[in-house]
Amino acid sequence: MTLNLPQLRAFLAVIEAGGFSAAAADLGMSQSAVSHAVASLERELAAPLLIRAHPVRTTALGERVLPHARMALSAVRSVEEIAADATGTMTGTVRLAATPTVCQGLVPGLLRHWREDQPRITVRVFEGDSGEVAAWLEDGTADAAILIDPAPATAGRRPHADPGIQLATDEYRALLPRDHPLADEPGVDLRDLEDDPFLISPNGCEARVRTLHRRAGLRFSPTHRVRDLATLIRMVQAGIGVTVLSEVSRSLIPADLVLLPLKPQTSRRLVLTGPQARPWHPALRTLAESAAGHLAHTAARPAEGRPLPSGSR
Repeated sequence: MTLNLPQLRAFLAVIEAGGFSAAAADLGMSQSAVSHAVASLERELAAPLLIRAHPVRTTALGERVLPHARMALSAVRSVEEIAADATGTMTGTVRLAATPTVCQGLVPGLLRHWREDQPRITVRVFEGDSGEVAAWLEDGTADAAILIDPAPATAGRRPHADPGIQLATDEYRALLPRDHPLADEPGVDLRDLEDDPFLISPNGCEARVRTLHRRAGLRFSPTHRVRDLATLIRMVQAGIGVTVLSEVSRSLIPADLVLLPLKPQTSRRLVLTGPQARPWHPALRTLAESAAGHLAHTAARPAEGRPLPSGSR
């Protein structure tokens, strides 16, 4: 049996793009060449890997092969980037995963900085919920992630795994309409919102908000659960209720809403990191160092207009 990297690369591209034509565009190849590479891989394995549908899906065998193909190509990319780093010509593509709030509130500024500071490195963004982001990082779908309150390295992981760069300490805030009776206050006690209809996004944020209610001695009983952040903000605009969002959302808040300090106070850490179970993509270290320098420079400027207090390694 003889497998090769172009076969694996075509297989992964079809899965990630959802079809052969989109994969061909991503790879800069003809669709027939991509189809030939995948077909030759299937012949080598003597079984189909893909269900040719819209979108393309993996067979049971394809699902088992997928993580190994990702790890194989990740290892090849690491070898290529190590060589580039040694010769001072760091290039490559880093696939970065993050949650929607982080993608909307924090990632655009980082992408703009990296484009100027590291123009030879391409960053591709994958947006998903907290569980998806963590899974993508460990199964090789993503090379890096901005994780929320990542757990310490556990037994069986690399003993000296890099903890990453803490990008921000993200405080939670109350989101209210500007005509709300408390909108002009310097801060809001969660207990003062007890009579307002409460809206929540059922993701990682809900557990934190539930804990806030418990600490305040309040019953957690949201009126509406809304997955999409834009919908949640729009419902507060419409006077449907109030909610709690993190400070990273501030740049997304329209002028007719206010985001105010909240009691009890709580925060979360936003950490740029790579996988614990395998070596980091070498270009990620360059991006992490670049982000750290950018955040240090930002922290040295006056606070006005700075959406988040920066963290440290």
